[in-house]
Parts: sequence; structure tokens; C-alpha cells
Amino acid sequence: MNRHAARDPQNADRQTRNVKTLPIPIRRVAPADGACPAGDAPATTVVDPYRIDPAHAQSEIMRATGLQKSYRKGPVEVPVLRGVDLTVRRGELLAIVGQSGSGKTTLLHLLGTLDAPDEGEIHFDARRIDNLPNVRRDELRNKRFGMIFQFYHLLPELNVLENVLTPLMIAESVWGYLLRRRSYRRRAAELLDLVGLSHRLKHKPRELSGGEMQRTAIARALVTRPDLLLADEPTGNLDHETGEEILEVLRGLNQRQNLTIVMVTHDPSIAGQADRVVRLADGRVKSEKEEVRSER
Repeated sequence: MNRHAARDPQNADRQTRNVKTLPIPIRRVAPADGACPAGDAPATTVVDPYRIDPAHAQSEIMRATGLQKSYRKGPVEVPVLRGVDLTVRRGELLAIVGQSGSGKTTLLHLLGTLDAPDEGEIHFDARRIDNLPNVRRDELRNKRFGMIFQFYHLLPELNVLENVLTPLMIAESVWGYLLRRRSYRRRAAELLDLVGLSHRLKHKPRELSGGEMQRTAIARALVTRPDLLLADEPTGNLDHETGEEILEVLRGLNQRQNLTIVMVTHDPSIAGQADRVVRLADGRVKSEKEEVRSER
């Protein structure tokens, strides 16, 4: 493909309509015999306190109770969350909706340990996480949570493949990453093929359309094989047609690979395609609604 075509957003999106679905595992399972694929470093035994407990495999993955959060604007304290209780079930696609200022994004940031509540607790896989020290919260986000933002947050100096690899670069030492580089690059390329970007590996973000940048962000969020995907308005910066394509990618990950997804959206039509919808108003949960999916 020539570079002029790559700079045409409409043409670029048309070329990525058909998104592939590959059997890419979402959850990491260490080899029982200690073996590792060719090209990888020898396996080491690491006790991960956040690995999914088989006893909870069919139950809730996350629970928040009594969450309160306020921010200060000069001398004024502005309450955002006023006692939110929320349960996230393993394997579901949960949509959080509400008007601007209702606390949707604040709640998602608390669930993802990007911020801490003033009051209340958050448990992930039956372990409390809101009071963890910063280094443990960073580790949790890197290894167990995938995060997608409305504005992509791609590094402009890196190409698509390199952007997807950044969480793995952060997770490893320099030597550890170099030892596993070949298998990591293969994993990232497979994920980019999964989201329909196998032809864009060497392109920089400025050469991509909005839909392609969001697909890159999705692949980046999946590269560490997380147990929970947190998406903040993943279609909010896209046109309707491209937004539907991104939603189709997320639905495919949820339905075919059982990835748990919590998605904030202001669009009722998008929320209506989730398994369950939680509505926030004035910093509180006002309602919950189960959705029936005939295709599930």
C-alpha cells in the first residue's frame, strides 16, 4: 500500500472493515512443565497474587462498595461519587452510562486504580486493591487490567507495532525483554491482525485514521493478556460507522474469548448491546438493567 493511501482516513477505514477473529488466549497460564516456546527465555516460577482464583472462575471478578470521591476546585469541594456499589461479573460486557458529570469516568478510574476513593473499597478477584501501594497498583494495571481511552494516547514517535509492545517493555527489564523480544513481537503482530491492522505495523499514528488508532489502542490493551478490560468512551471520538466497528471488535473479544469488559459510554444504542447496563446519576447508581443477547 502506498503512503498516500495510508494518509486517507476514509480509505484506511474501508480497508479494515473485515476484522479477523483469532484464537488468541486472553488469560495467561504458565506451562505446567516449565517449558517455553522456542525463542523465549526459560520459564521461571512467579507467584502472582492477582492470578484468577479457580474457585471464583464463574463468579464476580470485581466488587466496589460505598465508593465516594470528591475533587477540589480552589476552596470548593465538588462531590463526584456519593456511595457507589458495583459488581462486575466474570465474562460479562458491562456498560456504565449517565449524563456528563455523573461520575462515569471517575468510577472507571477508581476501578482501574488510576485514582483512589476517599471512602469505600474495591476488590479484584476477592482481594482488596484500592489501598495498595503505588508500585503494586502499577503492576496490577500492567499485568491484569487492559485500558482503552477515548483519545488513544499512542506515542507519536513509535510505529503501530512498537506502540502495542510498550506494556511488555514496561513489564520487563531490558535484558528480559530482549530475551523474549521475538515471541512478544509475534504476539503483538497477531493481535494487530485480530483487529484488522496487519498491513499497518510500520505506520506512525499520524498516518492512521481515528478508527485505526483506536484499534491499535485495543491491541495494546490486550498484549499482556489481561483478565479485565476497562474502556472509557472507546467510540466517543469516532463517527457512527467506525464506532460500530470498534464495538464489534469488543463484542467479539467478549463473546468468543470470554474477556470481561467494563465500558463507559454516553450512547444508549451502544449501551443497549451490553449484557448489563448500570446508570449513574448524581454520583450514585440509579438503575441496573439486564440485556438479553440472542447471539450469546
